[in-house]
Amino acid sequence: ENPFLAQFYTDRARYALPTQLSFLFQRAEQASELMQGGIFTSLVVSDFMFAKDDLFAQWTLSDEEYKLYQRISRDVAPPTPPPDLVIWLRAPGSTLRERVLKRGRAMEMGLLSQELQALDDRYAAYFARATTLPVLAVQTAHGPWADSEGTSDHAMAALIERIAGFVGPREQFEWGVGDG
Repeated sequence: ENPFLAQFYTDRARYALPTQLSFLFQRAEQASELMQGGIFTSLVVSDFMFAKDDLFAQWTLSDEEYKLYQRISRDVAPPTPPPDLVIWLRAPGSTLRERVLKRGRAMEMGLLSQELQALDDRYAAYFARATTLPVLAVQTAHGPWADSEGTSDHAMAALIERIAGFVGPREQFEWGVGDG
């Protein structure tokens, strides 16, 4: 629902800042809504955290734009509790590129394997610095995660079991390594 996203893929330098700000405002609104009802005391599953937005901002914005983005983000992003667990889905850039092609979104076709790998490297560096953050890194290049038709019930059960048994702070999950 980001009105700048398609334009970002055609002219990144021009549309990176409005794209990032649009995502920031959307996510800040979602987080505020969650916080109002005390929902964070129960189970919440989310596909983002504000650190993710910051990583994308670092990746896409010029130094000056990034400084501006950080100032706005500090004022806009509501305080949220740290996650109990981050599930980091990983794959090499070449695998991610294949998935982008299979998904078939025209605006994403220009993404390169090297760019996607660089983004994964940014996540790796972030998680290396954020040592108190509990992270389960799930290798998705092989096994049932690689199937575009989705994962089997058995694979999902194995992942859920792995999540339930997480002791942290950093763990890896790779299909076929100790999970059946």
